[in-house]
Amino acid sequence: MSLDEFRELLIRLMNFGVVLRDESQVARDAYDRFVRVEELAREVLSLYGIEVHHDRRFEYIRLYPPGSRTPGMEHAEEQAFGGSLRARLSQHEVALILVLRAQYDKAIREGKLDERGYATEPLEAVSLAMKNWLNRSLPERAVERRSVFRRLRQLKLLDYRDEDDLDQAEAWVRIHPMIVDFVSSDTIAALNPAVQATEAGHVS
Repeated sequence: MSLDEFRELLIRLMNFGVVLRDESQVARDAYDRFVRVEELAREVLSLYGIEVHHDRRFEYIRLYPPGSRTPGMEHAEEQAFGGSLRARLSQHEVALILVLRAQYDKAIREGKLDERGYATEPLEAVSLAMKNWLNRSLPERAVERRSVFRRLRQLKLLDYRDEDDLDQAEAWVRIHPMIVDFVSSDTIAALNPAVQATEAGHVS
């Protein structure tokens, strides 16, 4: 690998904060390139205090900025809602992320993950869970609702077929397994009694 290729890889990682191998051919090439030089890439990024989480099972890489809590690092002081690198998320985006994490746990218990670890949920169920657990709704205006889902898709936390589908209650979204690294189980358990009961398997 040339120096220019290595530099290009680091720039992509820092610009996007996450590389999901099965997203596209470009992402596949970037992921495979990282695997070849992982030790060196980690060493260079560590000079800036940037931590790397590499999930080999689901084939994705996520960067965490200095001071963030990465999976397996209990000593860190704060949770990273990371994008590129430290994202500023709206209240709607944070609420949706928390609900998607809880829905993903529910899919795990019910054995409803596909071979890539995705959980597929109807938008109606996501909206209902947000109302029941957080006592709030998805944005009513279509443009705002699409913006929230678009942001989470940029973070690679979910995927969906088309933005036009988000206006329909029967639409479906796919939740990526990296949601588990993005939001801890303790965070979900602390939301409210309804979520705690759901995590314990008492609420369907």
